[in-house]
Amino acid sequence: MSYIDNIITSIEKRDAGQPEFLQAAKEVLESLRIIVDKDSTYEKAGLLERLVEPERAIVFRVPWLDDSGKVQVNRAFRVQFNSAIGPYKGGLRFHPSVNLSIIKFLGFEQIFKNSLTGLPMGGGKGGSDFDPKGKSDNEVMRFCQSFMTELYRHIGPDTDVPAGDIGVGGREIGFMYGQYKRIVNRFEGVLTGKGIGWGGSLARNEATGYGLVYIVEEYLNKKGDSFKGKKVSISGSGNVAIFAAQKLFSLGAVVVTMSDSNGYIYHKDGINMDTVKDIKLVKRERLTKYAEVHKDAVYKDAGKGRVWDIACDIALPCATQNELLIEDAKTLTANGCKIVAEGANMPTTLDATEYLISKGTAFFPGKAANAGGVATSGLEMCQNSARISWSFEEVDAKLKNIMIGIFGSIDDAAKESGKPGNFVIGANIAGFRKVAKAMLDQGVI
Repeated sequence: MSYIDNIITSIEKRDAGQPEFLQAAKEVLESLRIIVDKDSTYEKAGLLERLVEPERAIVFRVPWLDDSGKVQVNRAFRVQFNSAIGPYKGGLRFHPSVNLSIIKFLGFEQIFKNSLTGLPMGGGKGGSDFDPKGKSDNEVMRFCQSFMTELYRHIGPDTDVPAGDIGVGGREIGFMYGQYKRIVNRFEGVLTGKGIGWGGSLARNEATGYGLVYIVEEYLNKKGDSFKGKKVSISGSGNVAIFAAQKLFSLGAVVVTMSDSNGYIYHKDGINMDTVKDIKLVKRERLTKYAEVHKDAVYKDAGKGRVWDIACDIALPCATQNELLIEDAKTLTANGCKIVAEGANMPTTLDATEYLISKGTAFFPGKAANAGGVATSGLEMCQNSARISWSFEEVDAKLKNIMIGIFGSIDDAAKESGKPGNFVIGANIAGFRKVAKAMLDQGVI
């Protein structure tokens, strides 16, 4: 049995109840066979055993008072996965689905994503099964303050720098940062995604969506092509989806779909982003409202159709993990889709990913395609450390250069591995090499 097979067998036994983590770990490990099987150094150093096990996993309760005065209790996590190349860096997710498996999968992916940016950031992730939806601002504040009352002792600007994720936006970051500052009596760059004027970076809200578009744009440019006239299908309607769509329209593409947990909209002439931004970012309502404003748009409830049923040239899954299934992959390729790039974390199931690649689809995994968010978080850390602020244009230019660099890294790694065009293998190998070298250099820790 090979070294990789031994590691897979080991984590299947040890982490049997963690399907999301196993999915992410197996996908990476399978990609690494190409280089690990040729070099016994990794096995001698027990490097993969260390790579798949978090350096630290913290589980804690979060008690808080709701508006009726009743005590509520949620479970929370912070998984500090790997600090070989820098302080732990990764978002906090507040969603009922959050559990240890999901946080470990996200933290594991973050190791390679952060490595690909070229910035000195390790991998981590955290969150809670708390649901901000339907809660008052005061309830969210009390939860965030209680959450940070425990988390603060495990983080710091040179130790672990959390950010936002699903369910954690500017409001939640603000409440958590206020509590952190109150406890430690220091104003420092311990969270990213902060508000403009108190340590936040311009372009952070746009970063993941813009970065997603930039990496695909670089691929198209290398092919002598562009977004002009391309029909794009997007899932999700949060920051990533909205700002990806906004950038796409500016480059001449036509975005025809967006979705939320209730269903999806299809607007054949292109979705009106002013309407979507008003519904989702201002009023925080459901996309059903879009079809009420635009009578020529079609809205379909979840269960009565899939966002991927719509013919497109490019598909950008930007909602959540495992949302693009094997049946969706077959539908997309049958309808002529040539590019799939992940705006969310692991939104494509493993069999769907394999199918798309087998059909010659240019597939960009989330650890490369959605790295723009954490890259700009890293730029926020730089600004905090230097006590300066860059303009939107400066941050955006740096972001674009980082995404162009990521494309070059994964393209080169894929070619060097004898798998040209396989950006899954390219991303895993390019991200792994930097982390592995740092781990070997630092000894057995």
